[in-house]
Amino acid sequence: MSASALMNSKPSHPIVTLKQGRDVSVRRRHPWIFSGAIGERQGTLQRGCFVEVRGKDGAILGAGHWGTRGIAVRMLSFGAVRDEESLINERLAAAVALRRALGLIGSKDTSGFRLVHAEGDGLPGLVIDVYGELAVVQCHSAGMWRLRETISAYLVGSAQIGLSETIFRRVEAQLEASSEENGGTDQGNEAVVPEPSRVVSFSENGLRFLADVTSGQKTGFFLDQRVNRQKIRAYASGKHVLNAFCYTGAFSVYAFAGGAESVVSVDASKAAIDLCRQNVVANFAGVDHHSEVADCFSYLTQIPDTFDLIVLDPPAFAKHQRAIQRGLRGYETINTLALKKIKPGGILASFSCSQLISREVFRDAVMRAAVNAGRFVRVLEVLHQAPCHPTSIFHPEGEYLKGLIMVVE
Repeated sequence: MSASALMNSKPSHPIVTLKQGRDVSVRRRHPWIFSGAIGERQGTLQRGCFVEVRGKDGAILGAGHWGTRGIAVRMLSFGAVRDEESLINERLAAAVALRRALGLIGSKDTSGFRLVHAEGDGLPGLVIDVYGELAVVQCHSAGMWRLRETISAYLVGSAQIGLSETIFRRVEAQLEASSEENGGTDQGNEAVVPEPSRVVSFSENGLRFLADVTSGQKTGFFLDQRVNRQKIRAYASGKHVLNAFCYTGAFSVYAFAGGAESVVSVDASKAAIDLCRQNVVANFAGVDHHSEVADCFSYLTQIPDTFDLIVLDPPAFAKHQRAIQRGLRGYETINTLALKKIKPGGILASFSCSQLISREVFRDAVMRAAVNAGRFVRVLEVLHQAPCHPTSIFHPEGEYLKGLIMVVE
C-alpha cells in the first residue's frame, strides 16, 4: 500500500494530529506529548486508549496511550502503528533479556531488582519491581492499568523470570489529575489504593531485607540505590555512621556489612523505622545500632560532631515546578547542617531523587552548603541510579537519581 493510500485509509484506532511545528520532539523519539501540542482529534478518545499520532502533514509518527491531561500521549512506538498487545509483550521480553544480561535474573545474591523502568524500557507508565517470586507492578497511566491482564500473563507465564504472583498498585489517578502542575512528570504524589500491609523477604548483594510491597513507599524498597549502597559499604569500615532519612535502613545494613563501628538510623515514619530495626537484626545481631523516629531536619540541627560518615537520602523535595526553589533550599539546608558537624576527614554521601532538579543544579546546592559550613569539600564519586533503572537517550528526564560522595576536611 502506498504512503498516500495508508494515510487516507480508515484507521483502526483513534487518531490525534499534532499542531503545526509541535512534532519535533516526537520525531526525535521523546515519549511524551503534552496536551498543548494536540490539534485535531478523530474517533472516540477514552483515557488509556491506544491512539495513533500523526503530524500536521498527515505522516504517521507512532502510537501510544491517551492520557487526556498534562501528558496527553505516552508514546509506545514510533513510525508504523503496530499491534498493541504484541508490542507490549515484545518490550517486556526485551526488559527481561536486559536484566538477564545484567546478571540479575537467576542471581544467587540478589533477588530484588527493577524489571521494567517505564520510559527507560520503552513502556511509559509501567514500573515492575521483582522481589523473589513476586512482581509488584505500578501503573502510572490508565493505558497500562487497562493492560494489566496482558502484563500479568506475560510475567507469570515466562519461565525465564520464575515469578509465581503479581501485585498491581494503581497510581495513575493522582498523577493524571496533577500532571499539569507537575510539568507532566511522573514524580507527583502517588495515590496508591490502600491495601493491608504485606511484608516480603528478598536478598540484595547477599544481604537480607524486608519490604512492605503493598503499603510501603514506591513498591516497598528503593531498588535504585543498590549499587550506591555497595559504595557506602566500601567507605564504612570503623566509622560512626548517621543514616538520615533512612526509610527501612538499607544504607544502615550496608554500613554494618562494611565494618561500621556504630550506626544511627533516623526517619519520620515509625513503620519504616520498625522495618529498619528488623533489617539490621536480620543481618547483624548485637551490633551498635540506634534508631529513632524523628524529623530529620530537626535532628540534624542537634547532632553531635562524632559522625565520620553521614548519608543523606531524603524523599523528593521538588515534586512539581512551583516547588523547585523550596526543594533546593531543603537540599542546601540539610547538607549545610551535616557539613557543619561531620568530623574532619569524614565522608558525606548526599542524594536527590527529585526529577525536576538536574544533576548540575543539585551539585550547586551542595556547593552552597559547603560555603555556608565553611568546610573544604572534595567530590570522590558521582552516583547514579542502578543499571536496572536504565534511561532512554531520548528521555533525559528518566535520569532522576543523583548523588555525591565527598570527603570533608
